[in-house]
This record gives sequence, structure tokens and C-alpha cells, in this order.
Amino acid sequence: MSVPLKRKQGWLAHYRELLGAWRNRNSPDGEDAIQDVAVELLERGIVDLDEPRSYLARGVSNGVIDRHRRRRIIPFRPLDDLPEHEHPTVADGQSAFYTSELLTALMAALQELPPACQRVYLQHRLEGWTHAEIAADMGISRSMVEKHMARALLHIGERLKHHAPTD
Repeated sequence: MSVPLKRKQGWLAHYRELLGAWRNRNSPDGEDAIQDVAVELLERGIVDLDEPRSYLARGVSNGVIDRHRRRRIIPFRPLDDLPEHEHPTVADGQSAFYTSELLTALMAALQELPPACQRVYLQHRLEGWTHAEIAADMGISRSMVEKHMARALLHIGERLKHHAPTD
């Protein structure tokens, strides 16, 4: 009697498992770190890994640690938590022009995306909806919402990279 071969799973199967584990911990940093690792794999075109579970777990662990260290070095307060007199203001006409140019580029990049990707991006980033809420609203799976969001982020990042500050 032969022993059935264990099917090797791709990193995406482990990604979903790990994402579920971090969601159960209610850790936005963990979820963000998982997304960062997935985006890096997609950008680099990596489809197959020898040890996908270990690679993802280590990448997420490193990402969470990096976020924690960054937060200790650079304190972060959401804009909504600041009193109005502490809100940043535009210092000069050049800043206003740059902001307008960036907004125009963002709108153009959004228009290049399929309608479903646009909707997911806007609901998540601008309206603050969770992936589960978007999935329920659109009648699609959470996984599909994540795919739309990843596609939107990659596309927008590519289109706006020339607006990023250089070192």
C-alpha cells in the first residue's frame, strides 16, 4: 500500500492562514505586516517558496518588530486626535501646487483601475471600511477584496512613485 504524497501548498494558502491568525489576535500591525510581505512577493514575482509558512511567519514577525521600533522612534498620533490648531497647514503656494498635482495624479491612477478595484480602494482608504464590510457590501469574498486592494495599491504606488520624496 502506497503512502499518499502530501501536496505542497503555495505561499498564498499560508498567507490566508497567517492572516486569520493575526486577525484573531486583533492586531492591525500584524495584518499590515502580512500585506507588506505579500506585496513584496508579488512585486518580486515570487510564486514558489521552499518553506512558505516559515518565510511568511518570519517576514511578518520582522515587520511587526520594525513597526514597533519605528513607533518608539517616531511617535505617531492620528490627525483626528490633534486639536485643530495643531493641524498641519500649507506653508506656501508651492506646497498647494504640489498637493493639487498629487491629487490629480491619484485620481488619474484610480480611473485606470477597474470599477471594483476603485470601489474597494475608496471604501477602505477613504471611508475606513474593513475588508469584511466591503465584501458584504459588494457581495464578494474577503479574499477577493484583498486581491482588489493589493492590485489597487500596486497600481497607485507605481503611478505615484515619481511623487515620492527622494533621499
